[in-house]
Amino acid sequence: MISETFAGDADSVASIGGALAPELGGGDSCHLSGPLGAGKTTLVRGLLRALGYEGPVPSPTFTLVETYEFTQLRVVHFDLFRVESYEELETIGLRDYFADDNLCVFEWPDRGQGLLPAPRVLIEFDYHGDGRLLTITRNPTVV
Repeated sequence: MISETFAGDADSVASIGGALAPELGGGDSCHLSGPLGAGKTTLVRGLLRALGYEGPVPSPTFTLVETYEFTQLRVVHFDLFRVESYEELETIGLRDYFADDNLCVFEWPDRGQGLLPAPRVLIEFDYHGDGRLLTITRNPTVV
């Protein structure tokens, strides 16, 4: 387990997402925890831009899941904030997304606790003055 802490603004958060792109791949899971508006979707946007995606990257708050196709990888971005039961996760076919060619990124992973794969990377967000504080833990042993 390796942890690092970073502070910065929205551009810094997006850059951190971009820097994580080369170390995440198919079969991996990334968990993003923190308060509303702390930058979780901004980080995903930076990750997707680093992979070459140029289109819009909306928060999947209402759709629950957004997918992004690349040549050898699919990024599946979940926002579980509105999930109220495990049945909802089963309805969207959550387990079907846990494939070797999918990188699953979960906002609000605590809402799917017990159903989600263990994260390769856990990122905890918090407010820090006018910016954000991110703690990144690679290969966490406790989720």
